[in-house]
Amino acid sequence: MNRNTDFIPFAKPSLGTEEEEAVIRVLRSGWLTTGTEARNFESEFKKYTGTKNALAVNSATSGLHLALEAFGIGPGDKVITSPYTFTATAEVIRYLGADPLFVDIEDSSFNISTREIEKVLKKNSSVKGIIPIHIGGRPCNMKAIMNLKAEFNLTVIEDAAHSFPVKSREGFMGTIGDAGVFSFYATKTITTGEGGMVVTNNREAAKRISVMRLHGIDREIWDRYRSSKPSWEYSIVDAGFKYNMPDTAAAMGREQLKKAAGFYRTRKNIADFYFRKLEDLDFLTLPKKAENHAWHLFMPKIIPEKLTISRDEFIAELMDRGIGISVHYIPLHIMPYYRKKYGYKPEDFPETLKAYTNVFSLPVYPGLSEEQLERIASAVIDTGFKYRRTSNG
Repeated sequence: MNRNTDFIPFAKPSLGTEEEEAVIRVLRSGWLTTGTEARNFESEFKKYTGTKNALAVNSATSGLHLALEAFGIGPGDKVITSPYTFTATAEVIRYLGADPLFVDIEDSSFNISTREIEKVLKKNSSVKGIIPIHIGGRPCNMKAIMNLKAEFNLTVIEDAAHSFPVKSREGFMGTIGDAGVFSFYATKTITTGEGGMVVTNNREAAKRISVMRLHGIDREIWDRYRSSKPSWEYSIVDAGFKYNMPDTAAAMGREQLKKAAGFYRTRKNIADFYFRKLEDLDFLTLPKKAENHAWHLFMPKIIPEKLTISRDEFIAELMDRGIGISVHYIPLHIMPYYRKKYGYKPEDFPETLKAYTNVFSLPVYPGLSEEQLERIASAVIDTGFKYRRTSNG
């Protein structure tokens, strides 16, 4: 019997005819940039998450930049975040002339350690903010972080790129801090291709973000060409950015939002499948289960002393079996820019380095079939037993 070796992508968007029809509707409307669809997407997202303000942007990166700027982060300030993240989380701090101050992750998860945050805060009075990241969709300890916010008078901007649509006792992840930023990139839990959303209950911050996302113009001018009395007049009140979301993307997002709960249930089922198949293997450590985990990523770690091959070689074996694999994340403190700029050494954040050295990410998206999931699990099991270290070495 021939084994199926068709490649299984690591990530794939879950799109249907509803998204196609929504985009076609926009194309036929004659209005392609930001307009009615974006406004409706914001209104629906606001209602979904229970926040007072939702502002659509062209990426989560731009959303993080706008949120930090709106809350007054500027030159000379320091903002605490984790080195265990994609570069966007830290680079936006640099956009504003501020400095990221990295803090190690917990040994029990991939999220920033609140214990380490507190240690840093007690030594550094120039810290103005914290960007916690809900890595893979596992919620950070937002209760502890918000207590630190109150004690040290800080701004908290949640990087919620992985965590939609999970909710805790305090509310949806992304709505608990001063602002939260969601990603709708092609691989995320819902997608607009490229795009993001900033949410905040702070009215003044929302007004600032609204102005700054479109060139610093003092009022909405998105449909100024469509009204019966078009207005060409406007004022530039600050040097803003070009961060608005077009209606083509927003129309797709509106349809994805309707499916978000179903996508979430499917990802949870996939995670449960991996736990059933892989939890008894002595050469893997599976991610910790958590209440309201979004399961955007499923991130096992090899146990090096149990195997005769490295993490990279383990991944290569899986790839040879037609399984798409990724690694989240290469720590920022070992990247050339941050290493040279701030003098970091790999051992400065031991838990981050340990996680990175051994972790890999399995596919976990709604389009995976049962046959594909069985292939993925079998490939992991077979590879582990093939290279499992015996008791005599």
